[in-house]
Amino acid sequence: MALAKMKIIAVTNIKGGVGKTTTAVNLAFLCAARGQNTLLWDLDPQGAATYTLRCESNEHASAKKLVSGKRELPELIVPTGHDKLDVLPSDFSYRNFDVHLSERKHPTERLLKMSRILHDLYAVLFLDCPPGISLLSENVLRAADAVVVPLIPTPLSVRMLTQLRDFIVASNWTGLALLPFFSMVDRRKSLHHDVIASTRENFPELLTTEVPYWSEIERMSLHRAPLPAYAPRSAAGQIYAALWKEIEMRLDQAPPPSS
Repeated sequence: MALAKMKIIAVTNIKGGVGKTTTAVNLAFLCAARGQNTLLWDLDPQGAATYTLRCESNEHASAKKLVSGKRELPELIVPTGHDKLDVLPSDFSYRNFDVHLSERKHPTERLLKMSRILHDLYAVLFLDCPPGISLLSENVLRAADAVVVPLIPTPLSVRMLTQLRDFIVASNWTGLALLPFFSMVDRRKSLHHDVIASTRENFPELLTTEVPYWSEIERMSLHRAPLPAYAPRSAAGQIYAALWKEIEMRLDQAPPPSS
C-alpha cells in the first residue's frame, strides 16, 4: 500500500478485554513487515502494548508535558527490535490525559496537532487507545483516518458500535473509515453465531475476517512479541495477516478526508 502521507489508525473500543492491544500490536508489526515505517503509540496508562513489545520509556514524559508542548513526541520514540517498527511507550500519567487536554484551546484537536511532527518520519501511526469515552477518545477520532474496532459478539458490543457510528455521523467526519471486526469469536456458541449474522445485516462496513477465541492468541503476552513475528505460519498468525490485508484494501478504497 503506497501512502502519500502518514495514515493514523486508531484501535479502540469503549469496553476493555476485547483484544484491542493484541490487535494493535499485531497489525502494527504486519504494517512494518510490509516495508512501511510504522509507529505504535500506547495511549493506555496500563501500558500493555509497551510491555508486549518489550519496550520501556527512556525517561519520564508526562501527559502534561506532551500536551503543553514542553516535550515533543520524537524525543520519546523507542525502537522495538522489529524492523521498521517503533513505539511511543505508555506512561502512567496518561490516566490524566483528559485533564490536561481540557486546559488547552481547541482541546479536541490537540492530539492531531501533536502528531503532525511525525509525518516526515512514519508512513503509519497506530494508536492503541484506553477503553472508555473521554476527551482523549474524541481527540483520537478527530485525528484518525481509520478506527479499527474489535467486537466481542454480544448485544452490548453491538450497541456500543451503533453509538460510535452515530457519533461519527453526527460529527460529520466523512473522511473517517469505521472498520469493526469480530474478535474472540466462538462459533460453537449460538449467541455468537446469531449476533454475528444479525450484525452483518445492519453494518455493511464490518470486516469479513473474524478472530477466534484461541488460547494461542492469549499466549501472545507470554511471548511478549507480535504473534506473526514468532508464529507467522500458524493459523492465528494467518488470521491477523488476513485482517491487515483487508484493512489495507479498505484504506485504499476510502474517500479522501473532507477539507
